[in-house]
Amino acid sequence: MAAKICWGSLALLRIVWCLLPQTGYLHPDEFFQSPEVMAGDILDLEVYHPWEFVSSSPCRTVVFPLITSGVAFWVIKSLQQLGIWPNSINSYTLLVSPRLLLTAFSFTLDYCVFQLSPFWGADQWSALALLAGSYVTLIFYTRTFANTFEGLLFALLLLLVSSREGTCTSAIRQANPVVNSFIGFITVAGFFNRPTFLAFALLPLLYWTGVNATSPQKIKTITNHLLKLVPSAAFTAVIFITADTLYFTSAESATGLSITPFNFLNYNLNPHNLAQHGTHPRITHFAVNGVMLFGILHISAISSGLKILKRNIHPFPWIRADNRRPVPVPVPPEGSCMLLAFYFVPLALLSLFNHQEPRFLIPLILPLVLLTAQQNKVLKWKAVIIIFNIFGALLFGCLHQGGLIPCLFHLEQLIHSPKSLHHQAHYTLLFTHTYMPPRFLLNMSKKEALVKLIDVAGAEEKVLCQTLGELAYNVTWEDKETDTERTCHCFVIAPGPMRTTIQKCQFLFKNEILIFPHLTMEDPPQLSFLLSKKWKSELGLYILPIVELETV
Repeated sequence: MAAKICWGSLALLRIVWCLLPQTGYLHPDEFFQSPEVMAGDILDLEVYHPWEFVSSSPCRTVVFPLITSGVAFWVIKSLQQLGIWPNSINSYTLLVSPRLLLTAFSFTLDYCVFQLSPFWGADQWSALALLAGSYVTLIFYTRTFANTFEGLLFALLLLLVSSREGTCTSAIRQANPVVNSFIGFITVAGFFNRPTFLAFALLPLLYWTGVNATSPQKIKTITNHLLKLVPSAAFTAVIFITADTLYFTSAESATGLSITPFNFLNYNLNPHNLAQHGTHPRITHFAVNGVMLFGILHISAISSGLKILKRNIHPFPWIRADNRRPVPVPVPPEGSCMLLAFYFVPLALLSLFNHQEPRFLIPLILPLVLLTAQQNKVLKWKAVIIIFNIFGALLFGCLHQGGLIPCLFHLEQLIHSPKSLHHQAHYTLLFTHTYMPPRFLLNMSKKEALVKLIDVAGAEEKVLCQTLGELAYNVTWEDKETDTERTCHCFVIAPGPMRTTIQKCQFLFKNEILIFPHLTMEDPPQLSFLLSKKWKSELGLYILPIVELETV
């Protein structure tokens, strides 16, 4: 009963925290691979189109952004046009509506865990409580990442390949044609979403073919089962290729068929291209990212794997001793072996690439919670698990780049205030040492060129001061020569640790605004400042209105 109440409370928290909303900014891909693009297409807002969606060589399918952010934006647009919800399009709804849809989809994980737990010998409600209490579920599975859909499809694939007829020791069943179709659909859909899905799908597919290999001619039987996936897989591929081709092909520049996964692979298999996004040691997933995401659960899985390797030389339950008699498939220890394999094999395959980010591993939460609940380690590490996930939720859900979203909310209200609209004021926004700001949250129509957004990323002091000088001159010149009745405003948005650097550029600011909290790991505050009276300013994001060049 306690586990049921715990899961229910955490499920409610997942929804409520989405609506608040969460202010943490995890990674630019959260916005620039879905809502930023769809806001421009559906709502005709001023946006930035990332390189993955360039029509000459698109690397991302448009299907998943369309069924998430696209659907969410179409709903709020329709509500506004029909007069049901006037002014429904604002920075809050633009942020929350796609996230709310993803939050609803995230309960697919809970359903899969509930169904899979009996098969793998795990306690259902303990596994659900572990899943719902993980900050990975609370934070990552409520955001518009392609990795989120990768995790949902991986969970559905595990559900399909696992038998739900009796216990694990029941007779090996024949393949179900409906299951075959869904497996083919999910595998291809996952591949188009992210080609790395094959790393997650490989072992479940091998497990499925092995379970259904009932004749002595195993290779022939496995081949026949795989061939049964071809019709649904081909049909799914046609749907994705058609949708992408229609989206990326325009009358001005015909590009032929758009097969986005091949473009993705062609780009990422080039070491030079991959280096532009950051390179990491191949042990990063195993030694750093796994611990960062899953904490003690990852460490416990490593310990369990080492113990099983010592006593079991046949970790895969479908391996047969001979061609006549299949080996039984009991849960302990073979079930643990399979769950460990579902966890570590994808991790190992993803580790072959030098570009390794924590979010790439979020699909692995499902086999990990099943393994932990199966081995009844929840109570043993309960306190550690709770503290770890509270810390992770606060760090990534509130602190990490946490001032940027409220900053855009504030600027959106300022730009659309009656005073600004009456005077048709121009705004120039300079962002420095922050993540790339999603332009769609400013809610600016493409027809209105009233906002100029400049992102200088991690520019050095000399470059930053030079840019500010040119900006102040151009704004003054434009104000006087173009339209004397139109006021121009210039704002610098920078984290607390950068405020001193900006002051060296000899500009005057007034009515500056501090948004708290905001933690940038690229420019972390010094410990001495955190222990002083200035700690709040160091953990904040400043909006600095430029007044004039300081006369020296």
